[in-house]
Amino acid sequence: MADTFGPAMAQGGCRAEREGAAREPGEPREPIRVLVVDDHELFRRGLEIVLEQEEDICVVGEAGDGAEAVEKAADLLPDIVLMDVRMPRRGGIEACTSIKEVAPSARIIMLTISDEEADLYEAIKAGATGYLLKEISTDEVTAAIRAVADGQSQISPSMAAKLLTEFKALVQRTDERRLVPAPRLTDRELEVLKLVAMGKNNRDIAKDLFISENTVKNHVRNILEKLQLHSRMEAVVYAMREKILDLGSG
Repeated sequence: MADTFGPAMAQGGCRAEREGAAREPGEPREPIRVLVVDDHELFRRGLEIVLEQEEDICVVGEAGDGAEAVEKAADLLPDIVLMDVRMPRRGGIEACTSIKEVAPSARIIMLTISDEEADLYEAIKAGATGYLLKEISTDEVTAAIRAVADGQSQISPSMAAKLLTEFKALVQRTDERRLVPAPRLTDRELEVLKLVAMGKNNRDIAKDLFISENTVKNHVRNILEKLQLHSRMEAVVYAMREKILDLGSG
């Protein structure tokens, strides 16, 4: 069983790294280095096998809980940490902050069965840039890894819907019925931010607004700079808290 579920570790590095020397000039970038963190060994091994089939993704290590994840992140400096929320010794959300301290460039994706809004909010606050439910397909996992490595945030659609529902409820509890957009953002930037809040990626936003993906990326970068924030999800949370988006209508 060990030989079946642990091919990458047994052969001295992942497939992407072993085959990296064969890359020609102009070929895709260096493989995305992933640390897999989950307290179920069978799940870790299965996920490792799936990811190792991707030429641009490299599983550099694994951990069984948040405490071990922090140690491994400090040693391996992965690009992506794919981590469960609830684990023994130290949970994933608690580990987020420490991982960001020891591996500042690492981006964290929570991959969990927890569909609790509280876990989603706490994960975002702790620095996670993705929140995916384990019900998604393996193709969606690999797509999310690539998207987050490119600087995007990824949230499972059902969780994004819960996020919007909660923010709508917050809006309805206020006395103000009309929310005034922040004057520091242009109308187009507000449009982009609203679509980000709906869980859409750059490609979908570009299609909706009939603009290029590069233009979308520029708008997102400008939004983050103006609001002095570090991630797309921070911008969404900020926008809702400061009432610069009216999601209570339409």
